[in-house]
Amino acid sequence: MAQEQVVTPWEVSGSGAIDYDKLISQFGCEKLEQRLIDRVVKLTGKRAHTFLRRGVFFAHRDFEKVLDSYEKGEKFYLYTGRGPSSEALHLGHLIPFMFTKYLQDAFKVPLVIQLTDDEKCMWKNLSVEETKRLARENAKDIIACGFDISRTFIFSDFQYVGRGFYENMITIAKSVTFNQVKGIFGFDGESHIGKIFFPAVQAAPSFPTSFPHLFGTKSKIKCLIPCAIDQDPYFRMTRDVAPRLGYQKPALIESRFFPALQGESGKMSASDTNSAIYVKDTQKEIKKKIANYALSGGGDTKELQRKNGANLKVDIPFKYLTFFLDDDEELERIRDEYGSGRMLTGEIKNILSDVLWKMVEQHQQARLAVTEEMVDAFMAPREMPFMFEK
Repeated sequence: MAQEQVVTPWEVSGSGAIDYDKLISQFGCEKLEQRLIDRVVKLTGKRAHTFLRRGVFFAHRDFEKVLDSYEKGEKFYLYTGRGPSSEALHLGHLIPFMFTKYLQDAFKVPLVIQLTDDEKCMWKNLSVEETKRLARENAKDIIACGFDISRTFIFSDFQYVGRGFYENMITIAKSVTFNQVKGIFGFDGESHIGKIFFPAVQAAPSFPTSFPHLFGTKSKIKCLIPCAIDQDPYFRMTRDVAPRLGYQKPALIESRFFPALQGESGKMSASDTNSAIYVKDTQKEIKKKIANYALSGGGDTKELQRKNGANLKVDIPFKYLTFFLDDDEELERIRDEYGSGRMLTGEIKNILSDVLWKMVEQHQQARLAVTEEMVDAFMAPREMPFMFEK
């Protein structure tokens, strides 16, 4: 009997590849249609991001309403986040930040990035001081993605929560019953009260009054949240309470998971270093991981692969290229050559190693330039007078 797929903010598992159509139906979100991608291109004058063209971001909630408002000249802001539980990010962690940077650059809008050091302290066996330290380390990797400091506020919950943010947390918490969070998140009698309360913390950045230094008392500014689909439960709850509190429902644009090297049964695991490529990995480590651990859809022998071609539905090197090889024509060439058997597994793994190392090397160089003073500057609560300027 096949194992039922499980997708929550803390667990992604199943007996095979995630059924994303089933998730759309289960969660009640909508498929991201090509007409919306075409509207993004028309409104911004920018080419659609690789993640849009390839269906990496595949689902949404009210994204069309955000585009309608933007077309009318109304403002919106972006919100995404990271739970700091490791020294460095892996490539799966980079997906929402790469895409959020594209959205920020294309629409010229402000961005808030939440570092949930409090969450990791509660869910992991980590101290307050350790999670605060990891938050700053992760902030360096995030800054290295190239965000515009004049439009970007990065904050850790331990350092920032208070004032309007805390007021919103409390009003959200008062509006959600234990039975509701038990139904949404699966909490039970053994869940400590910090876990039960935490959804209000992740919900609060969806409301502009949580950032009085940016938006003052304006409560009607729309929020768009780029995130992986496993974060959807938080924002289903948020969208439920928003109208009752006088706020706009946050909109979401949601991505598939970046698969582990061993196969597409979920997402990469920070606890298994051989399941992931990290932004701190060397060229040699990347090549070795891909050679030894990346699941191949090729044949058991060269002869069988030449005869039958590769199974691209399970082949991890090809899947990784669909995320990170920007050249559409080259990707189609590889699809044809590898799928037909004219290209072998070793060849595509070498191509992937080169593509990933080029990206990781650029990230490492950018991160080396991030100083402690830059982290302080991005994380300082401050006015951003030019955050909506084109």
